[in-house]
Amino acid sequence: MERKYNPEVVEVKWQEFWRKEQIFKFHLDTSKEKYYVLEMFPYPSGRIHMGHVRNYCIGDVVARFKMMQGFNVLHPMGWDAFGMPAENAAIKHGSHPAVWTWNNIDEMRRQLKRMGYSYDWDREIATCHPDYYKWEQWLFIRMLEQGLVYRKKSIVNYCEPCRTVLSNEQVEAGACWRCSTPVVQREQDGWFFKITAYAAELLEWCDKLAGWPEKVLTMQRNWIGRSEGARILFDREGGGDPIEVFTTRPDTLYGATFMSLAPEHPLCLQLSRGTEQEAAVKDFINRVLTQEWQERVGEAAEKEGIFTGAYCINPVTGRRMPIYVANFVLYEYGTGAVMAVPAHDQRDFEFAKRYGLDIVIVIQPEGAQLAAESLTEAYVGEGCLVNSHEFDGMDNRSAMKAVSEKLSSMSKGGTTVNYRIRDWGISRQRYWGAPIPIVHCPECGAVPVRDEDLPVVLPTDIEFPDSGRSPLPDLDWWLNVPCPRCGKPAQRETDTMDTFVESSWYFDRYACPRYEKGIIDQESDRYWLPVDQYIGGIEHAILHLLYSRFFTKVLRDMKMKQSDEPFTNLLTQGMVIKDGAKMSKSKGNVVDPEDLIDKYGADTVRLFCLFAAPPERDLDWTSEGVEGAARFLGRVWNLVFQFKDIVRASSSAAVGDNEQARTIRRITHKTIKKVTEDIRDRFHFNTAVAAIMEMSNELARLAVEDVERSPETAAALSEAVRSLVILLSPFVPHAAEELWEALGEKPGMVRVPWPEFDPKFLVEDEVLIVVQVNGKKRAEIVVPLGAPEDHVKQAALAESNVQRFIEGKTIRKMVLVPKKLLNVVVG
Repeated sequence: MERKYNPEVVEVKWQEFWRKEQIFKFHLDTSKEKYYVLEMFPYPSGRIHMGHVRNYCIGDVVARFKMMQGFNVLHPMGWDAFGMPAENAAIKHGSHPAVWTWNNIDEMRRQLKRMGYSYDWDREIATCHPDYYKWEQWLFIRMLEQGLVYRKKSIVNYCEPCRTVLSNEQVEAGACWRCSTPVVQREQDGWFFKITAYAAELLEWCDKLAGWPEKVLTMQRNWIGRSEGARILFDREGGGDPIEVFTTRPDTLYGATFMSLAPEHPLCLQLSRGTEQEAAVKDFINRVLTQEWQERVGEAAEKEGIFTGAYCINPVTGRRMPIYVANFVLYEYGTGAVMAVPAHDQRDFEFAKRYGLDIVIVIQPEGAQLAAESLTEAYVGEGCLVNSHEFDGMDNRSAMKAVSEKLSSMSKGGTTVNYRIRDWGISRQRYWGAPIPIVHCPECGAVPVRDEDLPVVLPTDIEFPDSGRSPLPDLDWWLNVPCPRCGKPAQRETDTMDTFVESSWYFDRYACPRYEKGIIDQESDRYWLPVDQYIGGIEHAILHLLYSRFFTKVLRDMKMKQSDEPFTNLLTQGMVIKDGAKMSKSKGNVVDPEDLIDKYGADTVRLFCLFAAPPERDLDWTSEGVEGAARFLGRVWNLVFQFKDIVRASSSAAVGDNEQARTIRRITHKTIKKVTEDIRDRFHFNTAVAAIMEMSNELARLAVEDVERSPETAAALSEAVRSLVILLSPFVPHAAEELWEALGEKPGMVRVPWPEFDPKFLVEDEVLIVVQVNGKKRAEIVVPLGAPEDHVKQAALAESNVQRFIEGKTIRKMVLVPKKLLNVVVG
């Protein structure tokens, strides 16, 4: 052990030791209790940032702590490697998405290893590797066979000059982010996963995930969005499939005077096609769908629409209802089609007033008589039905059921449960993603690729175009293939999968990353899954977590998994804040972790991230905080250097007793208890570190000479210093290894048993009492625990500073709060 702490030397030394010893490599061992801790894997952007560092530090403390508690710990790392940023970077830098991605993976792996995280790198996966997405394609085909995958038309953002589909995030002020050309809407076929088939179970299990934050569960419940109401079928004038509507207000059906469709609804273009309204409808949809969300549907947003040129028929009144496209209708809710009842819905009322549409009152409040021509706003309260044929006079609550039953008898609908969640559209007209394993045959239609021909490998030995348009449709040698069914000429599907598909099952593959006989090794799955502790940002509270839950249930129903849910416990860590804002390049407030490592060492960076705030709170980055963490590590280093010879020469076992030894052991076991419970029960790493700091400060007050004179004190100190190093090791593993070795112990601290506190050492012999005079602190006294009240009062009054403030005054009373304070009231 060197006299001065040199983190660069220490960290390189121990990282190499861990690598050679394969100290973080764990295998399936049914004789040991498993613990699977996982942080959400990163996108390989090229550099880790402080958000990464904080996330992975949290997971690493948990992993090391559980290893030291004797668990068989799985703690893997990999890369969410497909996605649009790679394409954008390739265009910007004149590179290829594959080259850019793999180079970034190499760089980020190097950076993560510098932080000393306890990953089993032999389990590393990258979702852009064919060995990974092969099984994703295999699962797609199995889901297709079971009716959980289908193809339908949807409206997408399209840039004509770039000849490419754009995500909503790529549309800026209605224009293409790359060339600034106005974006148009285009109808296009796409593939969908039928997540709605699991809506009820996904919602039900929100009540069973006791280890998840309530705010995340609330967000998931709202996204799934269960509503009870009625399904109603409106026939289209001129024929065709009826328009299906979901409503929570079937009691108002007799007042429905027009139909509103969401701009994204495929029927919008279909109904207007060939009419004089066709061009106007297209223009309206283009304009609305390129607006900012709040501009379109916010409370202050103007309600506007366009007539499609088509009509539908009210099933109970026979009224001919014009069909409009309306900006305020959400495709994500119900069916994306709304029966408009302007007398009893404010949005419909405003719309009807603007476009001169009929308003029919069907609910009258008690004691009032509403008239359509005098309404200034919609009446949304309760009352009795009018203008509703046989239901006139019925209260509207009873009418909800009665009207639904009538619809059922007419085969025009009936009572139903609706979910807000929509099926998951996975088609992306991008290059850098997993190919969808489908071949389109003129005779056979959409045919899945044969299992023996998987994976459908994404070609990488190609030139990536500057336009950003996917090159796949132009690769004749890749595109044109025989139909798997009839053998005649056919073409591959050129869409690739949404990158959320890759992240919806990667945690399963970590348990068997090199397994070649299937998507999951069931023996490994039974042992390792579900994940015991999942850690990641709140921004993934809905889609990633919901899709992962969906995949787990699908795989379970295919008898490939045994668990109902992927993650038993979930921790959503806060952001890293600097200068009052989240760290980001756009704000110019980014701190590069490697700069901090170069200056202070990885352990200092780790300690700061863990001490500055509880994991679920935002962390406010300060240079003073980093400096403070570095100074503390220096003090611990000096403390161990000062006492190491005594510790090496002394046994930790009690060899007798004296007051100083009792005090040291009390501090030691109190700290062990605090740190253990803070990590195990609450993940309050900041208070755990604070307790370790307090213990270190107490030990630093001891003089070497005093300890050397007392075998009892030396034994207590030996236990204390060893415990201090052990307690620190999950937080600052490199420094702890060096200190542990300096104490004469065998390196590899994750194999050292975590200490247990002894309750007998927690009993206090003495207690500190704060003495106040008229409510203001004037002294502190230490008295024996359980001392009589008179003894406490006499000791307080004997204090010189107390005497100074009561001199010449009358003591009115003395109020004692046991074990805490004594207030002397004078006048």
